[in-house]
Amino acid sequence: MTPVAQSPTQVLIVGAGPSGLMMAAQLLRYGLQPVIIDNRQGPTRQSRALAVQARSLEIYRQLGIIDTVISEGFPAEGIKFYNDGEQKAGFAIQNTGQDYTPFPYVHIYPQNKNERALLNYLTDKSCPVYWNTTLIDLKQQPGEVKVTLNNGEQQYNLTCQWLIGADGAHSKVRQQLQIPFNGDTYPSQFYLADVVMPGNEKLINLYLASGGFAAFFPMPGHGAYRIVGNFPSGLIADQEIKLTDVMPALKKVTGKDAAVLDCTWFATYKLHHRMAGRFSLGRCFLIGDAAHIHSPVGGQGMNTGLQDAYNLAWKLAGVIQHKLKPELLNSYAAERMPVAKDLLRSTDRAFKFIMSDSLWSKLAKKWLVPVVLNKVWQNEALRFKLFKRVSQIGISYTHSSLNLHLSQLTTVKAGDRLPYLKIYDEKKQQQTDLHAWCSKPGFTLITIGPLQESYLFSLAKWITQNYNGWLNFYHLPPSIKNQHVFNVFEIKEGQSKTIIVRPDMYIGFINDVVDLEMMKNYLENVAGCIPNPSNSADM
Repeated sequence: MTPVAQSPTQVLIVGAGPSGLMMAAQLLRYGLQPVIIDNRQGPTRQSRALAVQARSLEIYRQLGIIDTVISEGFPAEGIKFYNDGEQKAGFAIQNTGQDYTPFPYVHIYPQNKNERALLNYLTDKSCPVYWNTTLIDLKQQPGEVKVTLNNGEQQYNLTCQWLIGADGAHSKVRQQLQIPFNGDTYPSQFYLADVVMPGNEKLINLYLASGGFAAFFPMPGHGAYRIVGNFPSGLIADQEIKLTDVMPALKKVTGKDAAVLDCTWFATYKLHHRMAGRFSLGRCFLIGDAAHIHSPVGGQGMNTGLQDAYNLAWKLAGVIQHKLKPELLNSYAAERMPVAKDLLRSTDRAFKFIMSDSLWSKLAKKWLVPVVLNKVWQNEALRFKLFKRVSQIGISYTHSSLNLHLSQLTTVKAGDRLPYLKIYDEKKQQQTDLHAWCSKPGFTLITIGPLQESYLFSLAKWITQNYNGWLNFYHLPPSIKNQHVFNVFEIKEGQSKTIIVRPDMYIGFINDVVDLEMMKNYLENVAGCIPNPSNSADM
């Protein structure tokens, strides 16, 4: 392939997996053309990660490719739990988060399809991926990063302003930056098999038994399933292992024969739980598996990487385009590292419990876990709490330096994800929702309540003069059709409220009044926005 252009580039992305591709796609939304390289020959062909959570689907919706993602996958309908071959619990999970997100389910959409959807987006924007291109080394200098690349035919140099390491668990970027990757490797060996079996149910079946576990995940395609299990004792991992070698152990765990008609992929692997000591250094950033890896419990890995990119991209785009102060980039690690730490802690705890062979663990898995799961699922509040965690819509940045909460409201705070609320747009006379109002790049100002037309006009004019293209504006007046929105934000009759939503659909600012001076203070002194130079003093 033609070498990467050797002229200076603004952003170099190393790694074209889901997180790297999402980073490129988000930068393209802001009109930036990144260079993206990968040492592989082409996109992932194996399915690898399977689950796309609601928060990631919301990002795909904002990106404008949700129709493809939805049509090529399907919601998991339910989960069944077994112990020693006997079903102990089972419940439907489809529409668990109804009314809280447009996508109230776990969407089965394999990693290779995620990559293909994002690659198509890049292609539509004339942004190629330079495959078979390896990062040899990097050197940071004031204002730039110099890298040496190799595309299999020649070695050459490239200068970029910013570098994103999205190159996986064995990240060359992280190694070059000498950032430690703290953690450990689980002692057990595991296998996965993509198979075709009789039937076509869209249920997740989890089997726990003495000495092992197995999970069956439905996949796109008639009778397609992913089988995951721990390596049976007696087998040596270094040997040439096939599916037939693990079938006796699988039968022991499930208590029945798995009628496999065909196997399209079989692999053995080890699992790790590690996290980078820092997510950024100078002009270089780490996202996705380059920053953190953990067990696949809960289907969180790929989704977390997508959201790393989502969090960083708008900040980097704003700095490059001189719309945000450079110090805002410090908030990427400050916001995402606690998320990664919490994820590693929770998945590690759950995984160790699943794999434990202690007497207490055996008894708990057989008798306590089924009771707890059934109780949780019968309680609407607990069920939704679990959904919020797994779907990642519950992730919040309430302690971020980018927040300013000037409201008595306690149920929704600055730093929370903007609630998904359906609304009736009085101006356009049509149904929509608050998330749809935030579909454009940049911040979104939403005023709610009774405001004079002349004041709304003044607000719009102020935005155009000072933050044109970086602050979008919507107003929701009082109406019977939208009373539920006023209730959620606890807006009393005659009261107005201001909400400024960050580009990643997290609330940055809430105020119980609509005050232009307070908005300006938030945007410039908290969110780091730089007003248009010629109008910086305009009010």
